[in-house]
Amino acid sequence: MNEFTAIGAIGPLLGGVLIGLGASLLLLFNGRVAGISGVFGGLLFRKPGDTAWRAAFVGGLLLGGLALVAAHPRAFPPAGGGGSLGLVIVAGLLVGCGARLGSGCTSGHGVCGLSRLSVRSLVATVTFMATAAITVYVSRHLLGAAR
Repeated sequence: MNEFTAIGAIGPLLGGVLIGLGASLLLLFNGRVAGISGVFGGLLFRKPGDTAWRAAFVGGLLLGGLALVAAHPRAFPPAGGGGSLGLVIVAGLLVGCGARLGSGCTSGHGVCGLSRLSVRSLVATVTFMATAAITVYVSRHLLGAAR
C-alpha cells in the first residue's frame, strides 16, 4: 500500500472538485441530477427529447476515461483488475440491477442527493456503503478471496 502524502492527495481532490462542479452545472443549467444509472437508463429506455444530453454525458465519461488511459496508462489496472472478464461483466450487470432496484446509484444519491439534504439519499448511501463493507469482509475474510 502506498503512503499518504499531500502531493498524492491532489489528484483525488481535483477529481472530487470536478465531479461536484459537473453535477452542479448539470443541475443548474439542465435541471437534472447527475445520477449515472438514471442518465444511462434513459439512453437504454429512450425518453423522448432527452437523448442528446444523455448521450453527451455518457460519451464525456467514456472519453474522459480514454483520455486518462492515454495520458497515464497505469491509471487503470489490466482488464478485469486481475479477475476474469466474465466475472467483471456479471458484477457490472448486478450493480446496474441493484441501482435500478434502489432507484438510483451512488453518484445520484451519494453526490447529488446528499448535497440536496435528501433523507432518502442518506438512507440509500448508508445502505450502499454498509453492503459494500459487508461484501468486502465476506469475500476477503470468510471466503478467502485474493486481495
